[in-house]
Amino acid sequence: MDRRRFLGTLIGSLLAAPLAADARPAAKIARIGYLALNRAAGPHRQEAFLQGLRDIGYVEGRNVAIEYRDAEGRPERLPALAAELAALKVDVIVTGGGAQAALAAKQATSALPIVFAATADPVGSGLVTSLARPGGNVTGLSLIFPELVGKCQEQIKQAVPGVSRVAVLWQPGAYGERTERDMLKGAEVAARALVVRPQFVEARGPEDFDRAFSEMTRARAGALTVLGSVTFANERRRLVDLAAKNRLPAVYMERDYVDAVGLMSYGPNVADVFRRAATYVDKILKGAKPGDLPVEQPTKFELVINLKTAKALGLAVPQSLRQRADEMIQ
Repeated sequence: MDRRRFLGTLIGSLLAAPLAADARPAAKIARIGYLALNRAAGPHRQEAFLQGLRDIGYVEGRNVAIEYRDAEGRPERLPALAAELAALKVDVIVTGGGAQAALAAKQATSALPIVFAATADPVGSGLVTSLARPGGNVTGLSLIFPELVGKCQEQIKQAVPGVSRVAVLWQPGAYGERTERDMLKGAEVAARALVVRPQFVEARGPEDFDRAFSEMTRARAGALTVLGSVTFANERRRLVDLAAKNRLPAVYMERDYVDAVGLMSYGPNVADVFRRAATYVDKILKGAKPGDLPVEQPTKFELVINLKTAKALGLAVPQSLRQRADEMIQ
């Protein structure tokens, strides 16, 4: 090859290189739909999910795009918002509003994968056929199991050793019938073991709160256990205020209540559950089928005590309980 032909070939190769690079297909950006019942009520949960994504290499705006839909605390809006996400044909829908949001997503699509975060009773609510093999297009992370009620009863008994009657506030219909029955039975069995009398008080919605607390005070309840419920969680500040107004030491199943100046909580670390949801998204984006991914139950529990609230109630938290606390708010 003579000098002129060699230079021509070299220059042509150099010019063609950028064109070949430009011709390479761009890395696919994953698209996630995020359906929430009320983002404002738990912004740290969404942030925990995003942090979970970052931990495994997904950065919003770089290699993942997220379509947010927020019902702003109005459950009746969830079906339409879920339908919007289904119409966008996102790669996966993540729900963060308990069973209501997850069911809305399931009703909107049977084709797109759905991952629920922090849903209390996925089997009883009809989301999955079983925890081990969910089947269909839905999987995720469970939040509450019946045995947790007894553990909460133990914590409040230790905080108020002399209590003889403990009120149990619950919302009918918050769980599947079987789970609801097991939770109430668990509260009764635990109360008997702790030698206290349980007082079961129903509240179907916020309009029942004042009446419920009036029943507790009339029955001379000395402490309160609040069972988990999406409705209760959204109204946690009012429940905490009513417990303080009626001078009832209360234990809750989520630490959000303690951040709202409730006395104490014992239950799964909800932020950790949302962070773990990102691993399910990753598996699905890499080809796993939701129906083959077992529903994960909580493994990390935390006891949180608000010492300011204890002081306001005139309650001396025993040293043994302090030592077991994962966090104490001064």
